[in-house]
This record gives sequence, structure tokens and C-alpha cells, in this order.
Amino acid sequence: MNLNISGNGLAGLKVMVIDDSKTIRRTAETLLKKEGCDVLTAVDGFEALAKISDQKPAIIFVDIMMPRLDGYQTCALIKNNPQFRGTPVIMLSSKDGLFDKARGRIVGAEQYLTKPFTRDELLGAIHRHVCTV
Repeated sequence: MNLNISGNGLAGLKVMVIDDSKTIRRTAETLLKKEGCDVLTAVDGFEALAKISDQKPAIIFVDIMMPRLDGYQTCALIKNNPQFRGTPVIMLSSKDGLFDKARGRIVGAEQYLTKPFTRDELLGAIHRHVCTV
């Protein structure tokens, strides 16, 4: 994996944000671009899977509640692909239930962030799962 992380900068790091909410996608994209990330977005799991295959992001943030293919199914598909098994997947949800967090772990998610997330939570997840590589 070729990561260009100098100091605290995340210049050129490919980050994917999958959420059917335009507001959440735009918020995450704005925060991450300020840090120098190359941000990819998708409205649902189907759109995301094609982009993940082409773009190979270093970390993926995925909303749980989405039409067509939900976050759990999307995460499971990513983790079942040998090429992307090692790519960290962070679940995003407005629900903070123990069941939701456990289900996220079962499908292979590395972490669970409750919406609305803060800049520090978003960057903390990246530093925890990508910058340690």
C-alpha cells in the first residue's frame, strides 16, 4: 500500500464515503479534503463497489441505513473480496445501539462512528486504521 502521510498530513490518501445523505457525504468530503485527502463518494453500496474496485481507497466509511444494499451487506462484500479484505471499513450510523455495533463487527467493520460525527472522530479513525500501516 502506497500511503503518502507526512506528519499529520493525509495528502493524497484515498478515502471513500458511502452514504445516501448528501449532507453527510458533503460534510465528510469537506472535512477530509481540508486534510489533503482524495475523497471518493457513493450514494449506496452498488455504486461504491464499482468505485472501490477502480480506485482502491485506503479506508472506507459506510452508512448502515441505505437503499438497495445496506452498510452491513456492503461491508461484508468488501471483506469477502481478498483484494480488499485488509481495507479498513468504518460503519456510520445515527443509531448507537449495542446490537448495531456487534453486527458491524460480525461483518468485519473495524470501527463504528455515530452520526453526526466530529472532525476529530473522522480523522481519529483514519489515523487509527491507516496511519499505523
